[in-house]
Amino acid sequence: MIQIGNATLYLGDCAVILPTLGKFDAVVTDPPYGIGIDSSMAKTSGKQSGGMKAPKGIYQTTNWDEKPITKEITDLLRNISNWQIIFGGNYFELPPTKCWLLWDKEINGNFADAEMAWTNLDKPVKLKRYMWNGMLRANKELRGDHPTQKPIGIMKWCISHLPENTQTIIDPFMGSGTTGVACMDMGKTFIGIEKEQKYFDIACQRIEYAQKQERLFA
Repeated sequence: MIQIGNATLYLGDCAVILPTLGKFDAVVTDPPYGIGIDSSMAKTSGKQSGGMKAPKGIYQTTNWDEKPITKEITDLLRNISNWQIIFGGNYFELPPTKCWLLWDKEINGNFADAEMAWTNLDKPVKLKRYMWNGMLRANKELRGDHPTQKPIGIMKWCISHLPENTQTIIDPFMGSGTTGVACMDMGKTFIGIEKEQKYFDIACQRIEYAQKQERLFA
């Protein structure tokens, strides 16, 4: 476990760690969908949408996304939080909801045109257009730390839909830490779990940098 300001980061399997942590205001996460993104993209031309070359080493033949998370895990995520925002919810066993958060990536090429986050929020479906198309990215956000990296702008948009009194947010599939960076920018308390050492180290660096930026501008 590493403490970085108001972020607490765990290296390990969330199925083991989550039951030991208690309850949180919200889960905001992007779990493995089970679509084999690394292996499928590694077999293609090695280019991102729009003909741009993918960052070196970002797509490798691995099996981290070969299987979706189980119903036991989705049930656990719902039990340890009041509110949930779960990307890829259309791939998992989750109850019906009236509020999906839809991200239009404004892309063309190998990736999906949009992504869907399941929520238990009491509001209508919401849509956000935010370009994430190869080298063409809204706000010129950096990309390349993780094969399914979400934009900080999208995670901040998701968090903004949570009730105003939401303070503690957990991401049990932290990846390279984008949810944590968004939380730092928004003054939230963040708990992150990641089982891959490579991505855990990247997340620590990004979250520490985000905290330093917040203190600098404060």
